[in-house]
Amino acid sequence: MENKAVYPGSFDPITNGHVDIIQRGMTLFDKILVAVLENPKKTPLFSTKERIDMIQDVFSDQKKIEVKAFDGLLVEFAKKNNAKIVIRGLRAISDFEYEFQMALMNRKLNPEIETFFMMPNVSYTFLSSKLVKEIFMLGGCLKDLVPNHVEKNLREKFKKSI
Repeated sequence: MENKAVYPGSFDPITNGHVDIIQRGMTLFDKILVAVLENPKKTPLFSTKERIDMIQDVFSDQKKIEVKAFDGLLVEFAKKNNAKIVIRGLRAISDFEYEFQMALMNRKLNPEIETFFMMPNVSYTFLSSKLVKEIFMLGGCLKDLVPNHVEKNLREKFKKSI
């Protein structure tokens, strides 16, 4: 049986912190399904298709990575895709309370699903998609924060909105 994990998130956009978690996860799991959240309550900068395309570009040479959109309950998505593990990144203590609560609720909804917490490389512990967008909008340098093509996509996106 394949040891498959789901790594959910909005990935708006994917950062090097996300990439770090996925790359290290590839050494632990047979397959990682990157689940891009479609959340009607949020207004993402990038469309779901754009976010999926960016992630697929980053991992174009990796057969162990699959990328799909999802909405609804994560445990239902995991079950439908034959995954028993959910990967969640913890950057700081502030992430823990929310992630702990979600992990317990997911276990209540489906006791067969386990949550696997991973800490990013120390150089990415401060990094978030929201922070990346703010830095970019204020003219800051994104070197080492996002994959190169993500920075290009940000430039294109902001050219269109000006």
